[in-house]
Amino acid sequence: MALPARQFLRRRVRHLRPLLWLVIVALLLEASYHVSRFRVPAPEFELDPPFHTSCQEPNTSAPRENAVLVMLARNEEFLQAQHSVASLERRFNRWFEYPYVFLNDQPFSHEFMDAMRASTNASTSFEVVPREQWTFPDSLDKDKAQVSIAAQGRHGILYGGLTAYHHMCRFFAGAFYELEALRKYKYYWRIEPDVDFPCSITYDPFVEMARHKKVYGYTIALPEEGSTCPSLFRQVSDWKEFHNIQDTDLWKASISPSRLPWPLRSFTKHFPHRDRHGDSWNLCHYWSNFEIADLDWFRAAPYQNLYAHLEKTGGFYFERWGDAAVHALAINMLADPRAIHHFADFAYRHDYYYQCPANAPDGQLPTSSTLNAAEPNWALEQQGGIGCRCDCDSHTPSNVGSYCLNKLREPISKKRPWKTWLMGWVF
Repeated sequence: MALPARQFLRRRVRHLRPLLWLVIVALLLEASYHVSRFRVPAPEFELDPPFHTSCQEPNTSAPRENAVLVMLARNEEFLQAQHSVASLERRFNRWFEYPYVFLNDQPFSHEFMDAMRASTNASTSFEVVPREQWTFPDSLDKDKAQVSIAAQGRHGILYGGLTAYHHMCRFFAGAFYELEALRKYKYYWRIEPDVDFPCSITYDPFVEMARHKKVYGYTIALPEEGSTCPSLFRQVSDWKEFHNIQDTDLWKASISPSRLPWPLRSFTKHFPHRDRHGDSWNLCHYWSNFEIADLDWFRAAPYQNLYAHLEKTGGFYFERWGDAAVHALAINMLADPRAIHHFADFAYRHDYYYQCPANAPDGQLPTSSTLNAAEPNWALEQQGGIGCRCDCDSHTPSNVGSYCLNKLREPISKKRPWKTWLMGWVF
């Protein structure tokens, strides 16, 4: 006699239960293996220590590197620009006298130039960015781009409604490195109007970058505004796969791997900030309003080819791709992790974000006549401090969330015990 349908179904399920459990276990193991591919191995020793951890007597007679200080500013920002130059001169350039190049998309006013020249003994030059480097590219549909920019403004995307901001991001992402005024230089230090350097910098960071074979240095890393660049990571990761570029530890550290098993995770590839496999960018990026970097690295074919690819997509205008996000993804993909340096001993403030180390105990050179003339007072020294005569609040080293900064630094300076990795995977 035939079994009732419900009883038959229960028997079938009972028979299939071992197989179902086997499938579930296999999917979990596959997902676990997938996540483990992005694990960053712990280094045997710290690969990115500070160049110095206390004050140094400035060596004003030592050879300089072929380097330049660069600021993009508008004429009406001359007071903010003067503030930044005065801070950097007081804390660093009074001893090393590296030249300044000031950039503007308009001719500089006499008021601006006079203010900058009065703020430094170093040489200064004032350059107008060529028009073709500060406009819509010829390959782009300008009308559609302007419609998109207006829509970004209506939707409240940060700076998305400002055409000039799109031009600036595109400029710093690509054309900046080929600028005629910078061709003779190898290193640059990018400075913004209205920033502060609350610690003395008594050594030459360009010399140390060259000595340690570093190509990029930063002070602050923080999450990007996700709404500005929803398709950027997909474009970069597709270019990476097309050119068969292997994962670096920095690239792995910038990825939040999907915990879904195959093939479910591939269904998420259409979400923002995902590659075609469904893994996502964690949005951590180096804040490029401060960067000390090797111009030749950015001028080289790998980066320039990546930039050319991104240029063709129109994402600098149809979205609002920031140069900082482009730099971070490119560096994490193309650079040796040992070639990236965090200037943990530098203090830096821009807008409401800042980094400031505590002062190094017994490292402030109180009898130095050279330093006393520049900065006779400083905050309390603290155990573990690495700063030189910092006068910011040393009890709050940074107001930037530590996770993003530490995540980016993990492959170059953070050990990651297996228990920490396992807890991160589970939760």
